[in-house]
Amino acid sequence: MLPLGQSDSTPTATIFQRLGGAEPFWRIARAFYGRIDKHTDLRPMFPADLEEPIRNQAEFLMQYFGGPQDYSNRKGHPRLRMRHAPYKIGVAERNWWMDTMRLALEDAAIPEPERGEMIKYFEHVATFLINTD
Repeated sequence: MLPLGQSDSTPTATIFQRLGGAEPFWRIARAFYGRIDKHTDLRPMFPADLEEPIRNQAEFLMQYFGGPQDYSNRKGHPRLRMRHAPYKIGVAERNWWMDTMRLALEDAAIPEPERGEMIKYFEHVATFLINTD
């Protein structure tokens, strides 16, 4: 049952809006890449300078979760599979990535229910990006 005055067509606030804008997404990206920088298995997949990946991730996540389209305006369609195709991503890499992202969400103080909603998306996309046995 919907609250009084709300219909099925009433728009709901996006995760971007519920978290209060851009800053939480920058915190996530910085926390994530801070952990990647120390991850012996995942670190070799990333460039020496992590500033560009931080920007890419923050802008992509803002866009995906209902914020501005800065990522697509700068880089075009996300095409996640294509952008990740050069990297060997198996179940182990997927799981390491997910563990790192879960910790980054915690580091960034992302509250529930937004954290759970984001993890659901990350689990789906991380599995989708597996490209090797």
